[in-house]
Amino acid sequence: MDNTRGWILVIGILLILAAIGFSMVWVVRDTVNNTVSPVQSMTGDLGTRVAQVINPTPTILPDPVTILREIRTLARLETVQYSVEKVISAETKQEPFGFLFGDRLLFVAHGKVIAGIDLEKLAPEDLRIKNNVLYVRLPEAEIFIAALDNESSYVYDRDKGILTRGDIHLESEARKVAESEIEKAAKTDGILELAGKNAENYLYSLFRQLGYPEVIFESPERSSGSD
Repeated sequence: MDNTRGWILVIGILLILAAIGFSMVWVVRDTVNNTVSPVQSMTGDLGTRVAQVINPTPTILPDPVTILREIRTLARLETVQYSVEKVISAETKQEPFGFLFGDRLLFVAHGKVIAGIDLEKLAPEDLRIKNNVLYVRLPEAEIFIAALDNESSYVYDRDKGILTRGDIHLESEARKVAESEIEKAAKTDGILELAGKNAENYLYSLFRQLGYPEVIFESPERSSGSD
């Protein structure tokens, strides 16, 4: 009987010690977690701040002062718009050591060209009435806008020599040439002729609505030779 009581006492003591040890483990773990969490948070904040110092976010502050250089009154009748795509090849230092110092790129240019007539150039003598017929001599059609669409234009490919970092002005030069080529392509495709024709069609309807029963558009040569 004494032996049985002794074993019961030993087992009880062991259970009490086990419970105390388990409680201490939980207390230590909570203490460690509470200590480590602020350190981890501080480390994360420090890393974020270091990243901001190395790669700062640009701050753009426009000057509050605006200067108007010129104000012009426009009377442009835009009658046609072309959307043009052009591939431009630009290169520098290709021979004889192009593989070392050369720089070459392919630029895909997207742009728009707008043409029409400038009604401000229409003089009183360009409009005359004879035998109840309105004779109109319109100004020549011209290009109003020839500009790149920067969001749609891009460098398709670039090949630099192994000993060069490339020409920093090469893409800018390609963009200038692309803008000129876009305007040239539109002219070759007949944008000015179409702009003049569209202007005549539009103004013909307008003059008819103003009460003129017949409207004839004539070229400058024809008008100067008439009475």
